[in-house]
Amino acid sequence: MFLHPAPPVLQKADNYLYRFIFDFLQTAIGDSFIIFQLLAFLLLFSQATLFNRVCNFQKILPKQNFLPGMSYILITSLVPDWNHFSAPLIINSLMIWVIYKMAALYSSQRAMGAIFNIGILVGIVSLLYLPALAFLILVFFSLIVMRPFRFREWIMAFVGFTFPYYFLIIGLIIAKKFDWNSILPKIVLNLPSIPHSVWITGGIALAVLPFIIGGFFVQNNLNKMLIQVRKGWALLLMFVITAVLIILINRVNSYENWIIAIIPFAAFHSAAYFYAESKIFTFLLHWTTFAFAIYVNYIH
Repeated sequence: MFLHPAPPVLQKADNYLYRFIFDFLQTAIGDSFIIFQLLAFLLLFSQATLFNRVCNFQKILPKQNFLPGMSYILITSLVPDWNHFSAPLIINSLMIWVIYKMAALYSSQRAMGAIFNIGILVGIVSLLYLPALAFLILVFFSLIVMRPFRFREWIMAFVGFTFPYYFLIIGLIIAKKFDWNSILPKIVLNLPSIPHSVWITGGIALAVLPFIIGGFFVQNNLNKMLIQVRKGWALLLMFVITAVLIILINRVNSYENWIIAIIPFAAFHSAAYFYAESKIFTFLLHWTTFAFAIYVNYIH
């Protein structure tokens, strides 16, 4: 990241809020790409730390450990695009917070405020990156899984989601730049780009294969888990499905938007490490991933 700093690039799917952040940073630091890479590193490290803390607090795994955070750092090192400063990278910081709040809904006595806050966060996420509108599906799924059906809670979630757009519309009106065509989302579904390099393919494979293995381990141990933990894993699985949908919306010519799926992937990777009985398997899985990341980022 620091030997060969990559310039940040605006994508067509980047929304108002990220464009504002991007323009502000470019004005403040100019073409100092190393600063953007430093910000990307700080985001990645803080996300790994926060996600590890959330997993331990929600008891996603039976014992407290550092496997989720380690897995997050490893996976984001597999493809160079996942180390770039981008809107999807910023989104991950907010979505880790959202997952924490969603998982806490199960035992919440006063859920209306939490649901409203979740809606606001997802609304902000969509203002950073347009395809992240799909996370509204995840909000409603969390209400299905974590709460008995209450229509007013669903309305509150939607009102929270639209709340940031009220301020956006007011700001555009004041600036005399309001145009409904610029507010209404333009969504086109496309197949993702075919990897142009065998190393990109290898990095994606090393992210997907342990995810599948971790999914088998989680499935085999569901009977030993508390109900709240099972619901937490269901949320993470739905997160994966939503992230795949986001990747298909308004295709871009890089793999930066794929990082949105890394949060649930890291949880399932950690399950693969935790539940595996063979130490040889975990040793080979970890050091193969580590060696690949070193080769791709330093040698290739």
